[in-house]
Amino acid sequence: MTLSSMTGFARLEGNWKEYHWAWEIRSVNGKGLDIRMRLPQVGDSIEATLRKKISAVLRRGNISLNLQFHKDQSDLQLVVNETVLKQYLSIVDKLQQLLPDAPSPTIDSILAQKGILEAQETETEEAKQQLQQQLLISFDMLLVELQAMRKSEGEAIHKLLTDQLGKISDLTATAEALPSRQPEAIKAKLVKLLDDIMNASAGKLDEQRLYQEVAILATKADIQEELDRLKAHVEACQQLLDKDGSVGRRMDFLAQEFNREANTLCSKSNSVELTAIGLELKTVIDQLREQTQNVE
Repeated sequence: MTLSSMTGFARLEGNWKEYHWAWEIRSVNGKGLDIRMRLPQVGDSIEATLRKKISAVLRRGNISLNLQFHKDQSDLQLVVNETVLKQYLSIVDKLQQLLPDAPSPTIDSILAQKGILEAQETETEEAKQQLQQQLLISFDMLLVELQAMRKSEGEAIHKLLTDQLGKISDLTATAEALPSRQPEAIKAKLVKLLDDIMNASAGKLDEQRLYQEVAILATKADIQEELDRLKAHVEACQQLLDKDGSVGRRMDFLAQEFNREANTLCSKSNSVELTAIGLELKTVIDQLREQTQNVE
């Protein structure tokens, strides 16, 4: 399976008869799917269809769609708006009654009045539907280009995530094999700490308190649970990389869990080596989480 990035851009020009257009679509990171469109009037009737097509193939990302549209020549026909003409002539008639010596308006001056002559499209409804169909066909091609770019970006992210998961796995294995984690080393550490506690309390530490201190020290010394969870998270992430569909949110959640375990590892550390591994883990996990922000 190839991951899809949420980042992408595509541009496609098209034409049909005297019509020319250019689609542009841009995709950036987003928590969900947010679609924004800038369409001329010709696109109003297909906006709902465009949204449906985008939603059918994309799951996450902030999508910006723009359509530039141009027509070479206009099939316009001038017609007289009879309602406006009658209103105008009625006003002229009243004025002539009030001003009988005033000259009568000419036909040219009448037609020059705003609203009397109107330009109407002679384009048929069938032609409009054919144009819409051509726009949608070219939009489908645009969407294919955008998906291809998002998948190409996703391939690069897939490689980075695979490498980062490998580093986390290696660091976890190194932490698990540290000499300071061996039972003898842990026992020696506990004995020393208990001696320090007894010396500090001048031998007056009661038995129950002693057991509590031993339990706390033993718990802090044992990091196996954190190591096991790190290994489980690595496996879960690797499985997500092989799945179809939108996996970005789940990977982002696992990145947070990785960070939680790394923090606990550092807080429980009983050696300089383990602390160094914990800090390096946090660095790699931060890089992994940054990449998961780009995954659809």
